[in-house]
Amino acid sequence: MANNKRIMKELAEVRTTPPQGCTIELGDENNFNSWDVTMEGPSDSPYSGGKFKILVTLPKEYPFKPPTVSFTTKIYHPNVSNDNKGSICLGMLRADEWKPPNKISDVLKLVRAVLAAPQPDDAVEAGIADQAKNDKRGFEKTAQDWTKKYAK
Repeated sequence: MANNKRIMKELAEVRTTPPQGCTIELGDENNFNSWDVTMEGPSDSPYSGGKFKILVTLPKEYPFKPPTVSFTTKIYHPNVSNDNKGSICLGMLRADEWKPPNKISDVLKLVRAVLAAPQPDDAVEAGIADQAKNDKRGFEKTAQDWTKKYAK
């Protein structure tokens, strides 16, 4: 029950003062463990103008175990898996790095920061990471094309 209070409190906070560029809803008003997030692409990135759908799933053990964060909108990014899972690679979300004081708003701020500044050295998509490091212009063009195609 305590985790339900924590989740409800965090949900109320992010609905009242959401992280920049984010809106948060429950996919099912009876399920507080599954949040639908719409995140705007940062204006200074190749994702500018895009609206990305992200699913945040909180485990029953939250806040003692980290949430899972998945892009449901296809995105060309070295830190997001290019499959039907759309998993994002963030150190903060690893079980050994997660700390119970962390909040979902912090997670969303970090996700948006990684959109603005991809981390090719900590990638889940090696090919995209290689392009981001060695052909930045080509990477940004493809990312912009995908944003126009999938995130509008």
